[in-house]
Amino acid sequence: MQYLSKEQIIAAAGKIFNAFAQNCNAIDETSFFQHPPGKWSVAENVRHLVVSTNAATLAYTLPAFIVRWIAGKPNRDSRSYEDLVNKYKKKLAEGGKASGKFIPPATDIKYGKEKLMQEWKTVTSKFIAVLKNKTSETKLDDYLVKHPLLGRITLRELCYFTIYHTEHHLSIISNLNPKL
Repeated sequence: MQYLSKEQIIAAAGKIFNAFAQNCNAIDETSFFQHPPGKWSVAENVRHLVVSTNAATLAYTLPAFIVRWIAGKPNRDSRSYEDLVNKYKKKLAEGGKASGKFIPPATDIKYGKEKLMQEWKTVTSKFIAVLKNKTSETKLDDYLVKHPLLGRITLRELCYFTIYHTEHHLSIISNLNPKL
């Protein structure tokens, strides 16, 4: 089974984070906060990703003994990127969706697009920096975290999830704004 290396993960995360920001920045402020019936606005998608990416970053910054205490030790190898994505898609198809703190509060234009996009830039920069400077290649496979939809996943799988999750929401906002 082929895994993405730490360097490949960092490159892929940087690429999707930048693509997401570029797409959001290309949306006018009114459309950015427009709330389609039954769907999140672009702004709410961004807020959701800010919270989820921040939560993922926390898993890499906590002391290792706390991460191990919370979720235990892996009893299997990390899944490949494709396997993790397939598992996530299956969970979504079965009705899985965001819950609890991952549901963004209603967000209107008063919040400010620039402020929200700065939050996105800050959280994604921190995620990349933590992977570069505080995470070893072996740590990615030696620790588990609890994911609200996927259950216990390795830190490498959490990286994969963060990359794909951003891609998933980029697709959502692109469908909300077909001009992109």
